[in-house]
Amino acid sequence: MTVLILGATSAIAHETARLYAASGATLALGARNPDKLRAAADDLRARGAAAVHEIHFDALDTATHQSAIDGAAGAMGGIDTALVAYGVLPDAETVHTDPDAAVESFDVNATSTISVMTRLANMMVQQGHGTLAVISSVAGDRGRPSNYVYGAAKAAVTAFASGLRARLHGTGVEVVTIKPGPVDTPMIVGVHEPGLLAASPQAVGARIHRAMEKGEGTVYTPGYWRPVMAAVRAIPDKLFKRLDW
Repeated sequence: MTVLILGATSAIAHETARLYAASGATLALGARNPDKLRAAADDLRARGAAAVHEIHFDALDTATHQSAIDGAAGAMGGIDTALVAYGVLPDAETVHTDPDAAVESFDVNATSTISVMTRLANMMVQQGHGTLAVISSVAGDRGRPSNYVYGAAKAAVTAFASGLRARLHGTGVEVVTIKPGPVDTPMIVGVHEPGLLAASPQAVGARIHRAMEKGEGTVYTPGYWRPVMAAVRAIPDKLFKRLDW
């Protein structure tokens, strides 16, 4: 099996990659920081990966997305499954008042993701098979005053993946949407405390791996976020706008 992971140096992505490495998969890792990328690749080689290829990937440089994907496919002899796992959790006070910062965070979390997923979908349809997974977020289920810029980007990713999944039905390509709640990773710790409901990267990575292997549609992880977010979406606007969260 050949696996491409974009945003491979994130904690969640690396935990997912470790499970593929343990099964002897061939991996291509895409990330921007060469030192972190090399460390991640070395770890996966030690864990049993058949081969690990390091690919420079810059989410905001959409003009280079196709060459990065082509490079990964060429190195591995094709891409059976891919995980789009990168993203940023912006400082809320900044993006709520600075339009340039808001747009940049949206471009990383949504626009670039749409670019990558479209290119990967085209490749997988042409080869007649594939699994394309993307990490969205429960934050995209409803805009909250504390993180609506981030949530808006994740809502866009969720809607895009939903439509893509329906369009590709019957082509042999599965599209998997992962919606984690808060996860105890450096990304969230750098902005605010994870809280009691924060899951571990290991648990979320294992759930992502299982969802990708089964070609599931939309997955909340941990699973209790599905009913929680259903309840959140059901709150009337008159009440919801009074909540400070």
